[in-house]
Amino acid sequence: MISITEWQKIGVGTTGFGVFFVLFGILLYFDAVLLAFGNLLFLVGLSLIIGLRKMLAFFFQRHKLKGTSFFLGGVVIVLLRWPLLGMCLETYGFFNLFNLRALPGPASSHQDELAGFVAALALPLCHLLQGDIRRGGARGAA
Repeated sequence: MISITEWQKIGVGTTGFGVFFVLFGILLYFDAVLLAFGNLLFLVGLSLIIGLRKMLAFFFQRHKLKGTSFFLGGVVIVLLRWPLLGMCLETYGFFNLFNLRALPGPASSHQDELAGFVAALALPLCHLLQGDIRRGGARGAA
């Protein structure tokens, strides 16, 4: 049987709250404060679960530096109150960090699939912004 320490139990709760706040922040149209708080809780909880040294060793492996830089860069961008861009960078970094394949295809490379996935996510946003521009910039008008 696996023994779980008290710090790991606290880490599971902290990570759970982090995921909740990130999802709630996305649900509330990318609320910057909730996303930033969720990101910080998630990273702190992860370090409590597996330990700070193991977490740093995981994130800063040589072949995972690209994913780590995009993921942590996205966290910083969210903290600087650019939530949509930050979450896009975090998502791209997450896929690179864990070597996930976005859209499996028979003969395409991993980068092509990930670029297609990011383009598919950005297309509705472009249409939304294009509609705002056509309406005369109704986004900022009261």
